Amino acid sequence: MNLKSRVQKQQKKKIRKIRFYHSFLTIVLLLCVCQISYSALLNLAKIVVYQTKIIKAQELKAQAEERNKHLKNEIKNFSSMYKVESIARNNLKMAAKDEVLIIINQQNEETKTTENIPNNKFVKFLETFSSKFNKDISSEKTPE
Repeated sequence: MNLKSRVQKQQKKKIRKIRFYHSFLTIVLLLCVCQISYSALLNLAKIVVYQTKIIKAQELKAQAEERNKHLKNEIKNFSSMYKVESIARNNLKMAAKDEVLIIINQQNEETKTTENIPNNKFVKFLETFSSKFNKDISSEKTPE
């Protein structure tokens, strides 16, 4: 019986070791599953965030394209140098390089409205456009 009890004890030890090994592997496997599911959730969250960023970027692009179309139409409307020059002379009180500008101030509604013109973005655009135009004309007039 002594031998039989030893063999039974050894078998029980082996069974315990196998059970412990299986329990350990089960715990490791559960940790791996938890890690994989956590990573999947993070990836889904990133996908949602990037999709919203893409949508916002597309909307911004559409707005920029619309603004570009609007500005191109404005440039087409005022692309004639005569039109730009007349606006510069009449509204902005500008003169060409060899001209003298004389301004007579009169108190009426027209002068009150022209005081607000420099704040207009379109007028600022015309100012820069006309200054480039004046540079081009002055470079053409200079003898080489």
